[in-house]
Amino acid sequence: MEIRSVVRGESHTHRLLRSRLTILGVATLLLDAVGTGLMYICEHDRAASGFHDLGGAWFWVSAQLTTVSSQMPNPVTPAGRVIDIVLEAWAISVVASLAGALGAFFVARHQEAPLPPGNGADGRGHRDP
Repeated sequence: MEIRSVVRGESHTHRLLRSRLTILGVATLLLDAVGTGLMYICEHDRAASGFHDLGGAWFWVSAQLTTVSSQMPNPVTPAGRVIDIVLEAWAISVVASLAGALGAFFVARHQEAPLPPGNGADGRGHRDP
């Protein structure tokens, strides 16, 4: 029964990780949509910008959110540059949050799993708190 709950991710720790990843994913998708619209509004009428259609704006914003550079020019308006900074800060925060969530998951799973009898520090197969 324990193996089934681990494989299916039914433990409290699995649910917590799944909820954290869902929140990060949904928030990032929303920011992608809002950022695309804002970048298009701010930049589409500037000749030096690469945001002449929603597809180009979406590509650029998505590339910024994945922390991957694109070959498109950087924003030329002050508002576009502020949006760029916000997108980059979000991307770095998401990467750090993912690392923290995964680290917390593995620590919690390690603490949940009992040691075989006689192998624990207290002699009963349990780890010290």
